[in-house]
Amino acid sequence: MAGRQSPRLSVGRRQGATGRALLLPAVLLGLCCRAAPEPIRYSIPEELDRGSLVGPLARDLGLSPAELPARKLRLSAEKQYFGVSADTGNLYVSERLDREGMCGKTLTCSVSFEALVHDPLNVFRVEVDIQDINDNAPRFLRDNFHLEINELTSPGARFSVGAAGDEDVGSNSLQRYELETNKYFEVEVKEKQDGSKFAELVLRRALDRESEQSLRKVLTALDGGDPPRSGTAQLYINVTDANDNAPVFAQDRYRVSLREDAPPGTMILNVSATDADAGPNSLITYGFGEMPAKVLKKFVVDAERGIITVQEALDFEETRSYTLLVEARDGGGLVTHCEVELEMLDVNDNAPEVVISSVSSPVPEDAPVGTVVALVKVRDRDSGENGQVRCELSGEAPLSLVALSGGSYKVVTASALDREQAAEHRVTLVARDRGSPALSSSAELVLEVSDVNDNAPVFEEEVYSAYVEENNAAGAQVLRVLARDADAGANGRVSYWLEGGSAGEAPPPVSVEARSGAVYAQRSFDYEQCREFAVAVRAQDGGVPARSSTATVRIFVLDRNDNAPRVLWPTTAAAAGGETPPFEVVPRSAEAGYLVAKVVAVDADAGRNAWLSYELVQAAEPALFRLGLHSGEVRTARAVSERDAGKQRLVALVKDHGQPALSATATLHVVLAESLQEALPELSERPAGVESPAELQFYLVLALALLSALFLLSLLLALLARLRRAGPPPVLRCLGAQRFSLASAAFPADFCEGTLPYSYNLCVAPGRALTDAAWLPPPLPSSPAEDLPGGESCGKPSSNSTTEAGDPSVDPDVPQMKE
Repeated sequence: MAGRQSPRLSVGRRQGATGRALLLPAVLLGLCCRAAPEPIRYSIPEELDRGSLVGPLARDLGLSPAELPARKLRLSAEKQYFGVSADTGNLYVSERLDREGMCGKTLTCSVSFEALVHDPLNVFRVEVDIQDINDNAPRFLRDNFHLEINELTSPGARFSVGAAGDEDVGSNSLQRYELETNKYFEVEVKEKQDGSKFAELVLRRALDRESEQSLRKVLTALDGGDPPRSGTAQLYINVTDANDNAPVFAQDRYRVSLREDAPPGTMILNVSATDADAGPNSLITYGFGEMPAKVLKKFVVDAERGIITVQEALDFEETRSYTLLVEARDGGGLVTHCEVELEMLDVNDNAPEVVISSVSSPVPEDAPVGTVVALVKVRDRDSGENGQVRCELSGEAPLSLVALSGGSYKVVTASALDREQAAEHRVTLVARDRGSPALSSSAELVLEVSDVNDNAPVFEEEVYSAYVEENNAAGAQVLRVLARDADAGANGRVSYWLEGGSAGEAPPPVSVEARSGAVYAQRSFDYEQCREFAVAVRAQDGGVPARSSTATVRIFVLDRNDNAPRVLWPTTAAAAGGETPPFEVVPRSAEAGYLVAKVVAVDADAGRNAWLSYELVQAAEPALFRLGLHSGEVRTARAVSERDAGKQRLVALVKDHGQPALSATATLHVVLAESLQEALPELSERPAGVESPAELQFYLVLALALLSALFLLSLLLALLARLRRAGPPPVLRCLGAQRFSLASAAFPADFCEGTLPYSYNLCVAPGRALTDAAWLPPPLPSSPAEDLPGGESCGKPSSNSTTEAGDPSVDPDVPQMKE
């Protein structure tokens, strides 16, 4: 586990035969700052087993185990050498770590990546140093080396046998060479400027071909590991006859620079060697010495002229320098070597790369300013100014770019987001290097904005008005209200209902459909009962918490012509009850324009439906009367003449102006007479064709009663004749010879009427009365009331016949006027 030390974590070493690595403590160098935080560093040896612990990453980031599920700690890297435990937050090895394959011969090797946490999104840079272990033995490029050395070669001569390679670095790399014990040669270790070591054979004693024609020795290369590893090669030395002079190069070491974009065939250098010998021993051929195969593929040397040219395309980013070992061999077999150090010059041939490693999309529109929405990695394989990259955002969006360390950037919100204005933002990340000419690349970042319920529904109108004709069908649609919510999804899904109302109250006259906002009538409306009303409709969205707004719906009930005019005068109640209908008396001396009566009618409707017009549709004398079209006044159209019938029946039509028009009729009875007494005979006769069955029955009963009365009168007269002869008995004293005064308008109290048990009242128009002298009853014989037995007077079957005795103003037998 991690123990803190500064500035780096110590390197773990393999211990024991199994080669397992024990991790020494790791330390967190710095917490992540907002702009450019210090990376968190760990150090581990290479070749650890998968699942080996690297360090407590979550703890070093300040995260507790309880926070891990919500913060979603994860790693962002091109190659996932490491993983993080979702339960503990520990960093562990997930892939084989081969330092040589990852970093080559560089002295330091580290893997950098980002650790991402969410809610809020943030990035932390992590670096893991990979420490070298001695897992590679030195290795010669060839297993066998063949040398031809002239027997006359002087002691001290040196012969290059090349270098062994060791992929390890530091103390684990190649350190020394050993040569199998012999009496002629020793091996010396030479070091190049790049630190690599190669072996040279040094002749310590003159050769004698006659004693030994060839030698075979083992050359061993050893590294500095513990325990050291080694590699061997076989040296085959052939002793030849004398060739006194070996070729000599003009320089032992050449230095040359070459642009990486040099095409194949480009000449790099022309090396030259001379040989002091003559004849065939002075002929020199050029070639490359022992070098890696990938180097031999890149270059070629002309065997005769020593011109070195490019054979394959070069890449500065792949190899920044080459060391070419050139040899010159004369005709006698002597070989001389020189080195050509080739430095590659970088060309701005690599455009920057933009990698969007993490995008937190969608982002809620209420995210605070500065929220991290994306992590971006920018890199350029070139070096120097060609590899210096600047990144910027292109496009209109409320986002900004914040630089981190190691070419990383984070994209944060620069201002408040509003999904209703822009549901997504598209920006282009442009990376441009500082080369000449500059190269650039871009990547598009699409950021979606998720909805938050920050908008209440808005009605299209604050007050809706609807006009509905009365007598509508229950359930008919009145209108549709519409509220729009700028939010999306459930936050923008609007439901409607009526506001107000409580238990016990009458149900509202309308209802609203929750989804569509359609308002329906719950019952049929009646303009005469309710002309307008208002309800409040609430629109509410489906967000949490929900937002709502209200609108007023005013419903105006339109009148329909559903009420016919109702006639107030003349009334039809009397005629319907079997009574004598009211009548108007018009004197025969009436001139044209005389006001007979006024038809009074009302209509419960309104407007044109209540505008009434009057029309005379039936009259016995059409030319005698006229009816006011709008006033309803019945007037004489001409003077009344003696030829006109005494009783007139007028039928008036009262009509409104509705569509369709409704009407009612009024029947007016008019009697042409100078006085009421003159009019009464006319009243006894009903107009032909208007008798009802009840009237006919009444007339039949009346006729029978008259016949019975005549029969009884005949019997009474006969009885009186006989009693006259015999003298009147006391019981008939009421039939005495008392007479009424003609000056009196009333009958005596003891007057006995005829045998008919019926009475009737005569109704006349208001304001008309009979004078006392208009109708005088004829004098009838009667007996004094005091002569009746017990002082009782004769009663009448009609309830109207009871009067006070001796009152001259009330006569029960005279028909009374009823207004």
